[in-house]
Amino acid sequence: MAKYVICCCELKALIKDPAIGAEERVAAQVKLGKLPKDSNPIRVVLRCMVTGRPRGNLRYFQLSRITFREKALKGELTGVVKSSW
Repeated sequence: MAKYVICCCELKALIKDPAIGAEERVAAQVKLGKLPKDSNPIRVVLRCMVTGRPRGNLRYFQLSRITFREKALKGELTGVVKSSW
C-alpha cells in the first residue's frame, strides 16, 4: 500500500495540471486506473485484534464490541467501569 502512495500522488497531480495536453492526461488516468485497488488507504478495514471481526469495532481499544464487553466484565480493561444511573 505505501509503495503506491508516491506514484498515485504524482499521477493525480498530472491529471489536475491544466498545462498538460489531453493525451497526457488520459494516459495518466489510465495508469491510475491500473494501480491495484487495495493500494488505496480507504480500503483498509479496521479489525478486532483478538478475533479479527471486521464489524462493530471500537477504535480506541481495537476490539470488537463483543470482545470489548467480555474483557470489560472480566476486568481486563483498565479504566472501564460498567455504568449505572
